[in-house]
Amino acid sequence: MRLYHHPLSTNARRAVMTAVHLGVSVELVFVDLAKGEQRQPQFLKLNPNHRVPVLEDDGFVLWESCAIMQYLADKTPLQTVYPAETRARADVNRWLFWCAQHFAPAIGVLNWENSIKGMIGLGGADPAEVRRGEQLVLEFGGILDAHLAGSGWICGQALTLADLAIAAPLADIERAKLPVAQFANLQRWFAGLRQLDAWKRTEPG
Repeated sequence: MRLYHHPLSTNARRAVMTAVHLGVSVELVFVDLAKGEQRQPQFLKLNPNHRVPVLEDDGFVLWESCAIMQYLADKTPLQTVYPAETRARADVNRWLFWCAQHFAPAIGVLNWENSIKGMIGLGGADPAEVRRGEQLVLEFGGILDAHLAGSGWICGQALTLADLAIAAPLADIERAKLPVAQFANLQRWFAGLRQLDAWKRTEPG
């Protein structure tokens, strides 16, 4: 299997973390986003959305990070991060979709304004956009923090794909200036997740 990625892409990182945690052997293929390799015809044949990650498995091509996470888990015998029981799996899926629809896009606003724009020479942050991003992160971060008050991990007392997916964009916590310091439950959970081997082994070099 090949997994096309960039180490600074949090979407790609969640897929790589999943492979590492599950012990799945994948060939990591670096896609140089700064040089626009994701827009080259060869890559667009794999993913017309010009995004990483992309998984290629014996002729089967899969994009969208959460779908890749689910696929890797389903191919791994005896794994525990993506439960087979219907309601437990639905709970994990709920948080995967919540992250993709709400939490990650909110973080993305602040990451773009406070970090990426400066890195690529597009000037300083737009104060109005920063305020909008902060409001979104506070709203959805508050939801996650309240939920974590009663559990060690997002879906109970065991690590699941939901934890790996939601933690990935929090890698931008300092660069993006995310306003989450007041969320004690979120901070506790995230500190524990950063102790995982899968997190440490996927830290950008």
